[in-house]
Amino acid sequence: MSSSRCSERVVLVALALLVVASAAAVPVGAAAVGSENVPDDAQVGSQVTATVTLTELYREPQLEEWQVTGRTAMTNATWTVVLYDQTGSKVSQTSNDGATLNATTVSTADGTAEVEVRVTGTVPPVRSYSYDPAQEFRVVTLTQGRPGGSSTSLGEWRATHYTSESREARDALDAARETIAATDADTADAQSTFDRAVDAYEGGNFDNAVGLAGDAESQANAAAQSSRTVELALYGAGALVLLGVVAGAVIWYRNRGDSYDKLG
Repeated sequence: MSSSRCSERVVLVALALLVVASAAAVPVGAAAVGSENVPDDAQVGSQVTATVTLTELYREPQLEEWQVTGRTAMTNATWTVVLYDQTGSKVSQTSNDGATLNATTVSTADGTAEVEVRVTGTVPPVRSYSYDPAQEFRVVTLTQGRPGGSSTSLGEWRATHYTSESREARDALDAARETIAATDADTADAQSTFDRAVDAYEGGNFDNAVGLAGDAESQANAAAQSSRTVELALYGAGALVLLGVVAGAVIWYRNRGDSYDKLG
C-alpha cells in the first residue's frame, strides 16, 4: 500500500471519529424550551418565580415517555408542573416543595404536548462576592430523564443576587469604572484606587468600597482636568508663538518698506 493511500485512510478515519464525537456532544431528542420567564437578578431574601415551558417533547421517535426533574438554589422552594395537550387543555398538575423537583412523567399516552415548570422560592444569601463577573445563583436547572437511566440537560438559568448595601457599592464601582474608561489621561492612580475598591467589595466591606470608588472617580476627573489644563496651556503657548511670528513678519515688512522709500 502506498503512503498516499495510507494517509488518505488516516484522514477519513479521523473525520469519521470527529463526526461521531460531534454527534455524541449534541443532546439527541431533547425537548425544546418554548419560552422562559426567569429573573436576571434579584435581591437576597426576596421571593421570585421562574417559569419555563417545554415544547417539542418527543423529538426522538422512540422516546414516547420520559421524566422531567429539576433543581434550584432558592430556599423555601415550591415547584408546580402543569401538563397540557395539543388543544391547550390541562392534562394534569402536580406540586412539591424543596430544592428538587420530583420526577414528573411526560408521555404521549395521555396526550401531553406541552410542559410548564414553575418554581417559586426565596433568593439565597451570597456566599462570596465577585465584581466581574457578578456573583450568581442557580434559579432553576431542568433535566430530561430517559428509560435506562440516561439523562439530558434541558437548560440551566442563573441570576445575580445582591443586598441593598452590595448594590450601592456596585453602582459606585460601575460609575468609577465608566469615568476612568472615558478619561483620556493618565489614570494610573485612579485605577489603583479602583482596584482597592473592588477588593473591598469582594471582601464584603461595602462602605469602604463606596468610599474608594468615589476617590477613584475623583482622581480620574482630576487627571482629566489636569490634562485639559496642560492642553490649553500648550495651545496658548502655540498661539503666542504664532503671534510673535506674525508680529515679526509685520515689523520686517514695514522695515523693508521704509528701506525702499529711502532708496527712492
